[in-house]
Amino acid sequence: MNIKRNGIKNLDSRSKCGFRTSIEKNPITPCRIRKITGSFAFIEHRFLREGFWASLDHHQLLLYLFLIIVSDRHGLSYYSYDKICTLLRVCVDEYILARNALIDKDLIAFDGSLFQVLSLPEKTVFPSPAPLQNQKDMELHDPATVHHLVVQSFGKNYDRN
Repeated sequence: MNIKRNGIKNLDSRSKCGFRTSIEKNPITPCRIRKITGSFAFIEHRFLREGFWASLDHHQLLLYLFLIIVSDRHGLSYYSYDKICTLLRVCVDEYILARNALIDKDLIAFDGSLFQVLSLPEKTVFPSPAPLQNQKDMELHDPATVHHLVVQSFGKNYDRN
């Protein structure tokens, strides 16, 4: 089958010998094909395929991608926390939580001033959530408490259950 749609020529998914064939792709805007000039950042396909992407929350993903973009060929960078917070538009608490989670998930190393983006570990690390220990934890992470606070703030008539 050679149906061309959106710049993609769809070839049969299996050849006569049973091997997978690739899809022939043509650039949509050929005059704007990316070129590697100067510095270059990369992310292994394993990052998406093996669940690393899914294991990160929004701030962790933002910090990780930032560190990949700014690091040198050895994965090293030395941006200060205040510069990172400014560029990523996150508060210091969000930065610290994201940084520590990336360290716990074995994706980065940090010595207090220097970051290193590490090669991907063999397995994705999905840490178990920390137990809720106080009222603030409950207000932030317990669905029943959050629901109660929303209903309380809008009044008794708002709760339809």
